[in-house]
Amino acid sequence: MSAKSAINKEVFIPHDEKMLAAVQVKRKNKKKIPFLATGGQGDYMTFICLSVTKKNPSHVSITKVKQFPGSSAFVKRSQWTLDQLRQVNGIDANKDSPEFDLTFENAFDQWVAGSAGEKCTFIQVLYHTCQRYISTRKPEFVNCQAKLMGGNSILHSAADSVTSAVQKASQALNERGERLGRAEERTADMMNSAEQFAVTAHKLAMKHKC
Repeated sequence: MSAKSAINKEVFIPHDEKMLAAVQVKRKNKKKIPFLATGGQGDYMTFICLSVTKKNPSHVSITKVKQFPGSSAFVKRSQWTLDQLRQVNGIDANKDSPEFDLTFENAFDQWVAGSAGEKCTFIQVLYHTCQRYISTRKPEFVNCQAKLMGGNSILHSAADSVTSAVQKASQALNERGERLGRAEERTADMMNSAEQFAVTAHKLAMKHKC
């Protein structure tokens, strides 16, 4: 099981949430913490996760999740609602870069993702999630590549795939229903013919008997 799958299973599913995206990060300017209160050293894994509740009305959160050395568990450290997000800075709109900044009402973090591709995927999902769930005062997306904010997001592609699959399944069921309907009609015709044949045979038998 991948780290992101484990995070979704351990941190979000028990709280009836679904993780939409996650990116493994390190601080751009790493804080020097020789020893943590949890008993581990300062070298730990950090993930920024985007999740949504399964129950309506939906609530979207951005959560900082950590995994400390010597432990297989993932721990939720900080969390913000999507409404608290004020700005997403992609650092460079002209080329792929693993760096990005997140500004909230009460916090500011500078991050470096594990790869530029991982960062781009996260920002793309985050952007389209903001468009879907925030009606007013949407956060700014600055210095982000235009391709990340286009119409064909990963979420939309996934939704289109699901819609296509449902349509195909519905069409298959309709065709199957039509075939079953025609089979039932043929069966009814055969039963009527057999019944008429039986009546005719009975009449002939009675005639010869007389």
